[in-house]
Amino acid sequence: MNSSSSRILIVDDEKSIRLSLADELEDEGYSVSTAANGEEAFEILKENAFDLVITDLMMEGIDGIEVLKKAKILDPVISVLILTGYGNLETAIAALRLGADDYLLKPCEINELLLRVKRGLEKREMQKKIALYENIFPVCAGCKKIRDDDGRKPGSGEWLQMETYIIRKTGIQPSHGICPECAEKMRAEIKSISK
Repeated sequence: MNSSSSRILIVDDEKSIRLSLADELEDEGYSVSTAANGEEAFEILKENAFDLVITDLMMEGIDGIEVLKKAKILDPVISVLILTGYGNLETAIAALRLGADDYLLKPCEINELLLRVKRGLEKREMQKKIALYENIFPVCAGCKKIRDDDGRKPGSGEWLQMETYIIRKTGIQPSHGICPECAEKMRAEIKSISK
């Protein structure tokens, strides 16, 4: 996902942090919105779609954990990065168990934050692709195997090679051929080898 199409919401009750993060992310080409507290974040999240939320953990009223929960209810694959000056192992574990994609302590290096934002956006993009494949046709994005859920609970079927799947479903042995693009590539490779 390129940064110019990625939308980020920053939620922090410290104006200086909100604005400095927004400036840095906008300089990287991200579209950034900000919220001064959890209540404002809820309103913005209800009205707009975001790819990633960066939220402070400790805020008056609605805290970062509640922002995380609300964001995940509205969009289960949204990436959420918790940023806090009051971190401890218990809060980090709680945030990660509730679906946070990352957890950073303030102050953090801007390069580290940018790296974590990039990773969160990449993870979101992969989750969107997986959800799309599973909803249309359960094909593994890596090895291209197909999941056969017939007669089973959705999502629990056996992963099969494409040929095996076609044979089981149709009883027809697939024929093997070559598409024009692959044929042209093979011709070019043969020519380069024979020179």
